[in-house]
Amino acid sequence: MERKESVVLGAGAALVLYTLALIVLGPIVSSALTNRTISNTGSVKATGLGVYWDQSCTNAVSSIDWGALQPSSNASRTVYIRNEGNTAVTLSMTTSNWNPSSASTYINLSWISGGSALNVGQVIQAPLTLSVSADITGITNFSFDITITATE
Repeated sequence: MERKESVVLGAGAALVLYTLALIVLGPIVSSALTNRTISNTGSVKATGLGVYWDQSCTNAVSSIDWGALQPSSNASRTVYIRNEGNTAVTLSMTTSNWNPSSASTYINLSWISGGSALNVGQVIQAPLTLSVSADITGITNFSFDITITATE
């Protein structure tokens, strides 16, 4: 019986030492690690328009994965926009639903297609550029929505 008790006591002592080591060393190890990866997947909404990955408008865009970004970096994605309404329109783009909300202070989405006139059935190439500020802090993941609007 003494042997079983000493095995149980030894296992208990080992468990206590392991737990103490995690409590003491955990914060030290985690504070030494840094992570600058910023990943994102955003959704794309369009009104009276089709947004596609290809010029032939066969592969619709539902979200954009910007990949891993560093401070002071840019990422570009090209989409194709087709007027699927029945009148000529002018394009505009907005972003919304930033998560966390502070991400919009450090991250900016731009495009050169704003104000473009688009006739019925016409397709244009629309490069999008996501820029991350050098001053970004405290954000490791973010998301937001892109809305492309057609105005008559």
